[in-house]
Amino acid sequence: MLNKIASALNTVRDKTPLVQAITNYVTINDCANILLCFGASPAMCEVRSEVEEFAGFISALYINLGTLTEEQKVAAVLAAKKATELQKPVVLDPVACPVITRKMDVSRELLENAKITVVKGNIAEIKSLAGFKSMARGVDSLDEGDDAVEACVSLAKKYGTVVVATGKTDIITDGERTCLIHNGTPMLRMVIGTGCMVGALVAAAAGTVEDKWVASAAAVMIMGLAGEMTAGSMVKELPGTFRVRLFDYVYGMTAQDILKGGRIECL
Repeated sequence: MLNKIASALNTVRDKTPLVQAITNYVTINDCANILLCFGASPAMCEVRSEVEEFAGFISALYINLGTLTEEQKVAAVLAAKKATELQKPVVLDPVACPVITRKMDVSRELLENAKITVVKGNIAEIKSLAGFKSMARGVDSLDEGDDAVEACVSLAKKYGTVVVATGKTDIITDGERTCLIHNGTPMLRMVIGTGCMVGALVAAAAGTVEDKWVASAAAVMIMGLAGEMTAGSMVKELPGTFRVRLFDYVYGMTAQDILKGGRIECL
């Protein structure tokens, strides 16, 4: 599996996927920059009068509901339907859906009216979407992960999608194949937007790698491993320094780094 993940990194960099992001305003700049560091090309196109036309040019679409305006909501639905029609991968990040009814409603509308390739969220978001009891505080998961794998598999099977649940241990499943990724560092939780950045990387990988389960695992592992390498490079763990260096370590990630440091468990 590590060989496939390493190959996915090289594929992204060889193909330079164009990723359209309809994403939240708190982290939009970081998502754009992390895509560049990964080897992708970001396009933050979210105007409803433009998204259907633009869908013809993209490799993948990333929809993040973090600061969902009415303009974004309409644009996201239009873009997802058009991307589905054109057989372009769509990644949905249902931010805060356990605590805001409107976000849950929009998430379900997208899942039921477009082909969502990957659903990426924290454990509470995924469990809530799957109909399982969950605990959340705003955009943060307070869930300990009980029944998390079961919830991920259930959601994946219901919508025929890949599900990514991020947490202390990350879960990636397509309903038949499931893996756990053990890379990461607590410092990733000290920087706003690392989850959004993971979602953007998932879209980039899904836009170039045929196997979307492998693509999702690759994006998640690369972010976790880059976080580990960043934390390991610091004499003292400081969030501001960590944020800047994280981009550098994603940019400098190699296949050899993945083969040496990747930690994955296939169930």
